Parts: sequence; C-alpha cells; structure tokens
Amino acid sequence: MAPPQGPRAPLEFGGPLGAAALLLLLPATMFHLLLVARSGPARLLGPPPYLPGLEALWSPRALLLWFTWLGLQAGLYLLPARKMAEGQELKDKSRLRYPINGFQALVLTALLVGLGVSVGLPLGALPEMLLPLAFAATLTAFIFSLLLYLKSLAAPASALAPGGNSGNPIYDFFLGRELNPRISFLDLKYFCELRPGLIGWVLINLALLVQEVELWGSPSLAMCLVNGFQLLYVVDALWHEESILTTMDITHDGFGFMLAFGDLAWVPFTYSLQAQFLLHHPQPLGLPMASIICFINATGYYIFRGANSQKDTFRKNPSDPRVADLETISTATGRRLLVSGWWGMVRHPNYLGDLAMALAWSLPCGVSHLLPYFYFFYFTALLVHREARDERQCLQKYGLAWHEYCQRVRYRIVPYIY
Repeated sequence: MAPPQGPRAPLEFGGPLGAAALLLLLPATMFHLLLVARSGPARLLGPPPYLPGLEALWSPRALLLWFTWLGLQAGLYLLPARKMAEGQELKDKSRLRYPINGFQALVLTALLVGLGVSVGLPLGALPEMLLPLAFAATLTAFIFSLLLYLKSLAAPASALAPGGNSGNPIYDFFLGRELNPRISFLDLKYFCELRPGLIGWVLINLALLVQEVELWGSPSLAMCLVNGFQLLYVVDALWHEESILTTMDITHDGFGFMLAFGDLAWVPFTYSLQAQFLLHHPQPLGLPMASIICFINATGYYIFRGANSQKDTFRKNPSDPRVADLETISTATGRRLLVSGWWGMVRHPNYLGDLAMALAWSLPCGVSHLLPYFYFFYFTALLVHREARDERQCLQKYGLAWHEYCQRVRYRIVPYIY
C-alpha cells in the first residue's frame, strides 16, 4: 500500500487551464514586444506590424550562437568558485552546496566579449538577430522543460517541489515537479536563474548601444542611463548571488517551463525592451530630467539593497551589531520576524525598491509611448502576485505570529497605499 500523502499545495495561476494559457501567452507576448519595439508606431496594445514567417525565426547561425552562449556560461559555472554556500535544509534534512561565482562569470564574459570586439566581433549586428535568438531560446525552454518533467518522474518524493506535483501533466510541466534537478555538479535551476539570461540581458543592451553609435555617431543619454541602471542591477544580483538561495524560486518553486522560459528567454529579450525601443525611437533627454531619473533609480536601489542586506544579515546572524537592536516577533518555528528597520516600514520593502528602479528604467524613454513602460506594469503585477504567495506561505508557516506581524506592519509594498 502506498504511503498516505499530505495535503497538496493549492494550484497557482488558475490551475491547468491557466498554465496551458500561459504556455502560449508568455512566448506570444515576448515576440509581440520584439516586433512592435522596432516598428514605427510602437503600440503596446495594437497588433504587431507583421507576423514573421519561419524563415525570419529559424536560423542555424542564431541557434549555434545560442548554444555557444549556454556552453560558455556552463563552463564558467564549473570554474573554481570564490566560495561554496549551503542552501536551505531539504525534506531529507540534507543541504545542497552551490558555487558562488556568478560575478566572476560576468567579469570573464566581459573580458571575452571585449577581446572579441577588439579582433572584429560585430557586436552591433546582434540586435538584428534578436528574433531568431528569441525563437532558439523559446524552443530550448520547451524541450528543456519536457526533459525536466521526464527526469522528475524518476525522482524520489523527497525531491519534489511543494506545488509542482499536482498529478496534472500540463500544470506540472509548467510549474515544475522537481525542486532541485541536478546533473552531476550542475544545479540546473540555480544555473539558469542568474547566468545565461541575466548576463545575456546586459550583453543585448550593450549591443543595442553599440548599434546606436554605429547609426548616429554617439550614444544617447537615454540609452546610457538605461544601460547603466540595468547593469547596476545585474552586477548587484551577481555580487550578492548567495542571497538567492533563500528566495522562493530556489526554496519553493519547482523547475519547469515557468522558470526555464523566464530565465532563458523572457529576461534577456523582454527586460531589454527599453534599449530596443530607444534604438528605433531616439528620445531627447536633458540633464535636469536625467538628474531626476537618476535620483529615482538611486532611491530605489538604496531601498532595495538596504532591505535585502538587512534581511540577509539577520538570517545569517541575528546577533550581528547591524541588526541586533531591531525589534522582532518570535514564532512557533523558532525563527523571528523583523518588525522594525526596513521590514517594519512595509512587509516587502525590497519590492518597493524594485518598483522604483523599474520606473526609472522606463522614464528615459519619454512619455509618448506606453511600450517602454510594459516592464513596470508587468513587474508590478508580478510582485503583487508574488507578495500574495508569500502571504499564504508565511501564514501557513508562522500562524499567529504572522497575524501579529501584519497588525504591526499594515502595508504590503507601498506605504499608505498598498
């Protein structure tokens, strides 16, 4: 007789029907954005200027370039790391070890790209390959997700994610059944989370800036701000790579199409939307407005980094002088909830900083088009949804202590608003 199973996590995203819809909607949205960003009207809500045929999407050269990029980042992942970090405790009481060398991979990638450009690598030609590259990334995400699903069928129950083993193949394919799929030393989810897509985003931005210089003779202030802001964000993520080990993506979500497509395709080809827009729709930007935008981004980054650093410091060592004086609430699990400092202002101050930066990334594109603000609207919806998932999990985990925390910290993301 099979052992009894505990209650399954509630289904996300509208269950199997919602997951099936997102399997089509997410790639369609990405390709829509790529097409309209280069069109004259650049209408976010209008139809794309044309529907590309297979000859515009399929390119053996782009496929080779894409797999070369994945191979390069996998090779850099396997290089000696500056440290090895342990993840959270798993169901079987074990802890996985992770190499902390993402920043090292970014620096080495920059050196290799710089060397390539010095010997004639046509970096400015990369923007013309975005469609076939995005198609290659999407195709990879579907095939990769199928292989992950098949691999998970042989995984022990202790290796499965809380929410990705519903028994419905479509839903589990989308959300991911296995929590930490690995091939030898290569942790597939951890690798994809910060390496190929995030570093690829920076590279695409740089290529768009290079093509702008080739077209107009010099980079625009707006393009420089977008590149600088987003480079800072990526550098910060890779420098603080270890902190990702406590995020929901790593500790709770399985590795399926949702994360595979998001990491490999959505991030590099959608997050670079502002730079894509500016290449085809140059925007004048004066120093006074640029200074205001820089202030908004700096404020967002200050909140984002301050909140995350405070949380990470407290989790590692609650007695650290930087957090020892903060007020806390005890929980039945033995952990304590911060109720002062950044985490006494709102329940998710890091999300507040994220949203301020998202706005600053869009403002250099002016206000004549809605398209560059897609990231801000999408990210707002994403963070509100993620915050709701956090609330459910924290309520289940901490019970009365979470109720007390919510009474003390009333606002979720934006003080006095939400």
